[in-house]
Amino acid sequence: MKKVILLSMLAVVAMTGICSCSSKAGAANADDVGQADSVPVVYYIKDINPENILKIYHALGRKADGTNVAVKISTGESGKSNHLSPALIAPFVNEVKGTIVECNTAYGGNRSTTADHLKAAEEHGYTAIANVDIMDADGDTALVVDGGLRLDKNLVGRHLVDYDFLVVLSHFKGHAMGGFGGALKNVAIGIASADGKAYVHSAGKVSDPAVLWDNIAEQTAFLESMADACKSVFDMYGDKKLFINVANRLSVDCDCNGNPDAPEMGDIGILASLDPVALDRACVDMVVNSEDPGKAALIERINSRQGTHILDAAEKLGIGSQKYTLVTLE
Repeated sequence: MKKVILLSMLAVVAMTGICSCSSKAGAANADDVGQADSVPVVYYIKDINPENILKIYHALGRKADGTNVAVKISTGESGKSNHLSPALIAPFVNEVKGTIVECNTAYGGNRSTTADHLKAAEEHGYTAIANVDIMDADGDTALVVDGGLRLDKNLVGRHLVDYDFLVVLSHFKGHAMGGFGGALKNVAIGIASADGKAYVHSAGKVSDPAVLWDNIAEQTAFLESMADACKSVFDMYGDKKLFINVANRLSVDCDCNGNPDAPEMGDIGILASLDPVALDRACVDMVVNSEDPGKAALIERINSRQGTHILDAAEKLGIGSQKYTLVTLE
């Protein structure tokens, strides 16, 4: 059963600084959703389990029908990180016959070299459910950013060009630098090579991780650079892409943190869309509109990093829309 609610962007929510969506038209006919009004659809299901990931994928109406399907996740920095459980995602990854893809990090730690990254992926259980490809193991390739706000190119893992369909399967949570991490961050930073990560974080100033931390960009420039990086990847894939966010283990810290803060709010559910901007906006809105008092820490993290500016930038670039129709699956 589908429960449909039409939503549109309203004013800034008092005391949070984050825009919120609220019901505008109540229930609607599911057959009309996303057609006459062309507003992107975000599907939502509360219970987080393998069967519901498959259910929400099927609801999207777009089959991951490539001959070589990339499933972009975060493999997680350590056993303490809140990365997605292999058992949770395995049936979906198997159904789409996907390869789990990642790129090396631009900082020290457990995933800065291909050998160490593959070891971490094995320790976290991912190699047991699918092949794992560290896409910058053989270097990177430059994608053109057409009409970028900050960047004119994006350095991605060289193996990205081997895949003809992109599934972005993200753990939605907070992020120390971006405010929050969802579909957009998973692509902008996660698909960038180690050098590409330095390039995005410095807003195009440097591409050497060794000098990155002396060249970190001003926050607005960083967020706009992430949006630029996304545009280059999405332009490459056209309609051969889809997006699923799992909003659980909602720490203020991302999965790149080997010792994250414990989550202070409860799980929200699984959301999916063909529009990554609408998807990430819906996740933020659900945090803001939650009745869980533990949301305060995550909202503060998003606000203090101007986190929703990436949504504004991505919308300006034509990547997607912050207006959406929410369809609840039951």
